Amino acid sequence: MKNCDDTESMTGGKSSHNAVEPGSESLRRELGLKTRQLQAVGEISAALASTWDLEATLDVITRVTSEVMEVSSCSIYLLEKNGGSRLVLKATTGLAKAAIGVAGLNSGEGLTGWTVTHGLPVAVTDVLLDPRFKLIPETDEEGLRSLLAIPLAVQGRVIGAMNVQTAQPHQFSTDEIELLSMIGNLAAGALEKAMLYDRMRQQIRELEGLIEVSRTIVSPLYLDDMLGVVAQMAARVMEVRSVALHLLDEASGRLTLRAAHNTSIAARQKQSFDIGEGLIGEVARQASPVTVSDVTKDPRYLNRTLAEAEGLVSFLGVPLVVRQRIVGVLSCYTDAVHEFTAKETDLFSMLANQTALAIDNARLVISSAVVREMHHRVKNNLQSVAMLLRLQMGSSQDAGTRSILAGAMARILTIAAVHETMSEQGLSMVDVRQVLERVATSASQLVAGKEIRIEVEGGTLALPSRMATSLALAVGEFVQNALKHAFPDRHEGHIRILVVPGREMHEVHVIDDGVGTAGTRSERKGLGIELVQTLVSHDLKGQFELTSTEAGTQAVVRFPATAAEGTSK
Repeated sequence: MKNCDDTESMTGGKSSHNAVEPGSESLRRELGLKTRQLQAVGEISAALASTWDLEATLDVITRVTSEVMEVSSCSIYLLEKNGGSRLVLKATTGLAKAAIGVAGLNSGEGLTGWTVTHGLPVAVTDVLLDPRFKLIPETDEEGLRSLLAIPLAVQGRVIGAMNVQTAQPHQFSTDEIELLSMIGNLAAGALEKAMLYDRMRQQIRELEGLIEVSRTIVSPLYLDDMLGVVAQMAARVMEVRSVALHLLDEASGRLTLRAAHNTSIAARQKQSFDIGEGLIGEVARQASPVTVSDVTKDPRYLNRTLAEAEGLVSFLGVPLVVRQRIVGVLSCYTDAVHEFTAKETDLFSMLANQTALAIDNARLVISSAVVREMHHRVKNNLQSVAMLLRLQMGSSQDAGTRSILAGAMARILTIAAVHETMSEQGLSMVDVRQVLERVATSASQLVAGKEIRIEVEGGTLALPSRMATSLALAVGEFVQNALKHAFPDRHEGHIRILVVPGREMHEVHVIDDGVGTAGTRSERKGLGIELVQTLVSHDLKGQFELTSTEAGTQAVVRFPATAAEGTSK
């Protein structure tokens, strides 16, 4: 690394020409340094603008900073999620890659922790001589001597720290500290954006999992098939290695494995417990969640050899409860040490509650009253999730985030409309027009500052619940697209939803009187259109088309009447 502090001293008795020359050379060096700094900042800005993903953003920041500052290592530490005070290594160019996500510092610990606590840069020529320095053995940083660390802050809130290190003792100049601080300011904003994006993606995955479980509840699957779907969806939502679902056998009084995801046959053969026996039995005995950091070190876990063979480490188990009665245990395992947070436990418990409801309903001789109550509960759950999204949308300052949340909320309310209709009708077939009227009402409530009329017209069409849900979601996407793009400079407009039943083909039209081809609507295939294509082709066995003129845009969904008849049989 180049040190730019060296300047030659001027001596007396020289000509005016000689006296000016050193100053000119110093000015040229300073201008060259500033130019390199601006180029570095520009390079990092361009790189950050090209990515939203958190992992990719971390990689860009550390890699480019190492190059422009010519250091041996650049590392980023971020504070733990959920308000934790521990700094965790998230990215590095010169330290051990195995330490990423594992190594960390407590609040105020080490030079990097010091810069977070005090909110100031810290530069040390030789860390071995500074009592604040703490060596983190798993990072393999023994060969590094000098360190410069800065806090990463967004709007006065510290989210982590960034440091650079060199192998040889180096005195960091004021310009170098200033450069890293400038990079840190850019990095903090980019990381905040990437973390928000990751949280939104996680929330969407969780909601998709909840919706899939809700669909499973009302699907015509047998109990074991349904439980298999639940185990698979729970593993995806929780991002864990494996999931197991035990049900209480009322005849034997034992908890028996009924479904599992990503476990071997040998593991399944050893999965039966009495109440209070093993971790599974302990969850049922306590009737509350149980977490374990490492099952191989917990005496309550009975299959340590199996856990080592399967690669199971951390455990979370929650009870399946129906009307204050334990009916089973839902559990998951990670392949690395993991401390399950309260949010993760709540999410897993929510999945367990939905599953318990499905199990109870599957075991009943389903009457009309039971069907109504089941759909009413699902509708209430979905509306609660939509309300939470509405609150989150109101507190968000980012337009892109609000758009993502609004789209997710609209889809959830659409599915809730299907369940609300079925809770009132108590039938396996759903009145599509009634569902679409609820979709129109929900969409109208999301329009702020404009008079957009959304009307449903046409005949009566009855579909099975899954097809009705898919059709309602597709129509909802077209309505949301029209609300977003069709009336950019107008305060009023009209959207018609036309239901056209047919003997061979059913059709549903969504027609707006917006800008159409006169506007600047993007032709790029987005998430909404991809979702519609999947729903229409897979669930409805049909197709859709979009046409646009200066008078507006029309979307048409067509699907065969025989598809609905075959599903309802």
